[in-house]
Amino acid sequence: MLNRREWIAAAGGGLLQAQPRGERPNIVLILADDLGWRDLACYGNEHHSTPHIDRLASEGARFTQAYAASPVCSPTRASILTGRWPARTGITDWIPGRPSPENGPLVTPATARQLRLEEITLAEQLRQAGYRTAHIGKWHLGGAGFLPGDQGFDLNIAGTESGSPPRSPRPYFGPFELPGLKAGDGEFLTGKLTDEAVRFIEQNRQNPFFLLLSHFTVHLPLSAPQDLVEKHRARAGDRYHPVYAAMVETLDQSVGRVMDALEETGLARNTIVVFFSDNGGLCFEGTSKERVTTNAPLRAGKGHLYEGGIRVPFLLRYPGAVRAGATIDAPVSSVDLFPTLCEAAGLRPRSADGTSLLPLLRGEPLRPRQLFWHYPHYSNQGGEPASAIRDGDWKLIEFYHGGRRELFNLRNDPGETRNLAASQPAVAKKLSLALHQWLRQTDARLPQPNAAADPAWRGLGLTGAEPPTPPV
Repeated sequence: MLNRREWIAAAGGGLLQAQPRGERPNIVLILADDLGWRDLACYGNEHHSTPHIDRLASEGARFTQAYAASPVCSPTRASILTGRWPARTGITDWIPGRPSPENGPLVTPATARQLRLEEITLAEQLRQAGYRTAHIGKWHLGGAGFLPGDQGFDLNIAGTESGSPPRSPRPYFGPFELPGLKAGDGEFLTGKLTDEAVRFIEQNRQNPFFLLLSHFTVHLPLSAPQDLVEKHRARAGDRYHPVYAAMVETLDQSVGRVMDALEETGLARNTIVVFFSDNGGLCFEGTSKERVTTNAPLRAGKGHLYEGGIRVPFLLRYPGAVRAGATIDAPVSSVDLFPTLCEAAGLRPRSADGTSLLPLLRGEPLRPRQLFWHYPHYSNQGGEPASAIRDGDWKLIEFYHGGRRELFNLRNDPGETRNLAASQPAVAKKLSLALHQWLRQTDARLPQPNAAADPAWRGLGLTGAEPPTPPV
């Protein structure tokens, strides 16, 4: 791989080709935090009000089998910016990560605490091609020396090493201890980040731009403006969580305001808008058993390699290039965003693990491929160290403690309720061989046996991978 200096020199020498300035689309990537696959009306939720996001789906493509490259935030965010698997970037857990339990059976590897400067980011590729680049919101990929301004972004507002708003009695309400973000007392964070996004769009209508609007919403602690909370509390009863629903609505309002700004500036027809989530939905609040959302019929949620932890909403609007209202069922991954957006901008990206989805969006089939996950950690949500592979309808999860294998046919059993490893040994063996070959190719760091393990250890005692329950 070219290092950063070699890449910049190559770009100047013509290795990277861009379309003429006037033909290049603007790119707006809106990233939600912890938003589940079923949290939006356009994905079947009957309780959350998301008319603006639904409009985005109706005007573009909706992916039904889109995956985050990790069941937690930082690794997926790195995969979006680099197009590379977390096993390659070394960011395999949220930063700084959860330490191994002292008496557990495995010693888990440390995760990288920042996105290496040697990685070439989407922002760097686009800025080299003349794009104005802005990061607004959650960063969580390193601190001083590794912030958005060090990774290709001309503008950074609110991006720090932290994965959630700075702790205070009301983290989502101003004033905020976030760089470049001024807010009065009581102003809501999602709205203030949107203010900055709209301002950036209005100030750059004459230039091609890349805007990464990276919301903290709907990450804990659950918070929303009181009027929205009361609106949902009056309707919810015991059917859904009113504060969570209100928080989702603030996210929807943000998407609506960004889309309106693009219309009002005359930029909508030449702007790609992407909506994505960094991992599956967090079903329970903290370590309690109070349910805040459901990923059903998918199993489990954030922190697990079951479908509920990694399958996410993904919408893409590209006027003139993507058929409005398209539904795409092909499995795709967050590593695909980098090559897709580079190709849309007329750039030839350096090697990435993902593949451009533009042919798929034009109605052409993707070549057969395998998708991979490597999460060698114990998660805050009770997930165990594991790696996984998807090949067609088949998905294999290998857990590092005890060597347990779980094989599922996702077409017949999207809820992963029937482990077929014993009844389909040939399929399990084939996928296991491919998974281990990939782990070697990516130099994936693996858990090791813990010499101080307690034989009586029975896990972290957290809310775990419960079977899917019917949606309410």
